[in-house]
Amino acid sequence: MAGQTTGYIFAGGDHELHADHERNYGGLFRRPVGDGEWISVTNGLPKNVEARSFAVHPTDPGLLYVGTQDGPYRSTDSGERWERAGFPERGLDVYTITYHPTRPNIMYAGTAPSGVFRSDDGGENWRRLTNARSPGHCEMDFPVRVIRIAVDPTRPDDVYVALEVSGVIGSADGGETFKDLSAPLIELAKQPHLKSRIGSEVDAEGMLDSHAIAVSTAAPGQPLLAVRMGLFRGDDRGASWTDLQIGRFSPLTYCRDIVVSPHDAHVLYACLSSAARSDDGTLYRSDDVGETWRRFDHGVTARGTMMSVTVAHADAKRIYCATRCGQIFGTEDEGSSWREYPVVSRNSNDIFGRLSRKVKKLDRIE
Repeated sequence: MAGQTTGYIFAGGDHELHADHERNYGGLFRRPVGDGEWISVTNGLPKNVEARSFAVHPTDPGLLYVGTQDGPYRSTDSGERWERAGFPERGLDVYTITYHPTRPNIMYAGTAPSGVFRSDDGGENWRRLTNARSPGHCEMDFPVRVIRIAVDPTRPDDVYVALEVSGVIGSADGGETFKDLSAPLIELAKQPHLKSRIGSEVDAEGMLDSHAIAVSTAAPGQPLLAVRMGLFRGDDRGASWTDLQIGRFSPLTYCRDIVVSPHDAHVLYACLSSAARSDDGTLYRSDDVGETWRRFDHGVTARGTMMSVTVAHADAKRIYCATRCGQIFGTEDEGSSWREYPVVSRNSNDIFGRLSRKVKKLDRIE
C-alpha cells in the first residue's frame, strides 16, 4: 500500500506466512517528501496492523483513512494518531477506500469477505450496501474481496466495484442497487489467450481476477479494468468490455493497478508484471486514455511484482510505485530520474525489504 499527504509519503502492507514458514511483516510507515527516513505511525491502530488501503481527503490533506483488518481508521493529523471510524462490523479486512469525486462527504469502502459500505458524513458512520453482492462466478481458496471501487466523475451515481475473484458489479444509483457486469468478461475468456485457471475449475478465472478499476473524465462511462490477463475498457458503462491489448506494448501483461492522473485525465499509469509472484515488474504510461502505452520507469529495476502506483495530487512530476517484495521507488521529475526509498523503521531499526515485507499499495500525500 502506498499513499500521500501534505509533505509525506506513506507505505503499508499486510502480514503473510509462506509455505516455507517465512513471514512478511506489515504495518504502516511514513517519511517526508524528498530526503528523510521512514518511521512507524501506528498509534491507535490495531496491534500488528495490516494496512491494506489508503485514502486522503481531497481538500484536507491532513485527514486520511487507512483500511485495516478491523475496518477503516482515521487520522486528522497526517498519521500521528488514529481512531476507529464508526464502522458497523468488526473483523472485516478493508481492501479499498474511495472518496466520491465531487462530494467528499460520501465515501465507499470495500471488504473481504465481499462487502461494500457507504458513508454519507465523511466517514463518521457507515452502512453496508446490502445489494452489493458477489455474483459467485469463481470458487477460490479465499473469500471474494472487494479490491477496488471507482466512481465515474461525470456520472457520480455510477459506481463500479472490482471483485477478486468474481468480476465486476456496477450501480447507477450510488450503490443502492447493483448489476453484474461480468458476462462479457467471461465471454472474452473463450479466446485461448485469455483463458487462465490457477485455483479453480473455471477457465474464465483470469478474466474474473479483478485487481483495480478506474474511470477518467476523458472517457465517461468507460471504466478501465486491470485483471490477471491485462487491461480492459468497459464500453457503455460496462455493458461490454474491450481488450486494450497491452501486450502490443509490453512483454509483461499481468496488471495489478491502474490509476488516472489527477492532473490530466488523458494520462494513465499501469503496473505490469509477469505473474502474481515474480521477480520483475514495470510501470507503463498512456497519454491517450489507454489507446497506446510506453514504459515509464527507467533507472531502477523492480525486484518483484509491481503492486501499486500513485501520483501526487500537488505535483504531477511525483510518481511512486511499490512492489510485492517491499521495494518502493519513484520519480520527482516526471520520469527523468528515479530513486529507491528503502523502508526503514526508526522505531524498530528493521529494514522493510530484508524482512520481505509485502507492500500492497503506496500512496503519497502532498
